[in-house]
Amino acid sequence: MPDLGWLMSQLRNPRNVIDILVVALIIYWLLWVAQGTRATQLIRGIVTLLAVVFLVGTTFQLTALNWVLGQTWPVLLISLPVIFQPEIRRALEQLGQTRSWLPQLRPRLDEVTGHTVDELVKAATQLARHRYGALIVLERETGLQDYVERGVPIDGLLTRQLLINLFYPNSPLHDGAAVVRDGRIVAASVVLPLSDNTAATSQLGTRHRAALGITEQSDAIAVVISEETGQIAIAENGHLVRNLDAERLGQQLRSLLKLDVPDRDPGTILHGLGERLHLPPRGAAAGNGSAVVPTAAKTPAGADAGPSRTA
Repeated sequence: MPDLGWLMSQLRNPRNVIDILVVALIIYWLLWVAQGTRATQLIRGIVTLLAVVFLVGTTFQLTALNWVLGQTWPVLLISLPVIFQPEIRRALEQLGQTRSWLPQLRPRLDEVTGHTVDELVKAATQLARHRYGALIVLERETGLQDYVERGVPIDGLLTRQLLINLFYPNSPLHDGAAVVRDGRIVAASVVLPLSDNTAATSQLGTRHRAALGITEQSDAIAVVISEETGQIAIAENGHLVRNLDAERLGQQLRSLLKLDVPDRDPGTILHGLGERLHLPPRGAAAGNGSAVVPTAAKTPAGADAGPSRTA
């Protein structure tokens, strides 16, 4: 085992310090991606099992057990991509979402997007007033065509009248999500993946779990109206902000879609490096008093349970 003096001599080399910091950042990023998912329990189980086996084999000098443990490492390295396939895919998708750190290579359709936000806010307000459950997903950089193909094609201009008709109780298309692309509703009754966040599944309804699920796997924005309480919520990047009124919903949407941000200089390639979306961090409280729910929501158990698809 290296002594302390040798370690300190190695740390005097700036290259070694940078090397350690890079490895630490990669490990931290991987743990952050796995936070709140089933991978957390898997990591704890694997680490606990290997630690116990190593301590037992080392303490009692069990030659056969130590040999088996030594032969396990290559197999474990090969099996990691299989065990953590959903989390690795999520991490690579987030890494590939260049919208937040690279300049947009095409002009934003601000007029279309502004009209979409206005109509969506009006529709959400009216749906909440009548307590009509709804789930509207705004597609951004990550394509949602795989999910769109599971729904019913609409390809209609987004208007509050169309949204209200889609989510009218007992209508043929109310059971599912409506996906919006470039100001048009491309499909309705879309089945979405539910969130893997085990802390949230026990207290959130299926609509909210679907909103968290699609935003965990893509950069989409989801607007949810609870059928039980009539509350409006917005989900993005696995965060859920609840108890929104029309004004705050419009502010959140315009902030996330960057409608209030002036155009960037296209010559500055890394102008937006590291820029994060304007949502509070995980587990924090929003500045407007709304609750941010990345895990469990403070609603009675079973609220907004709805049908088993995305209702």
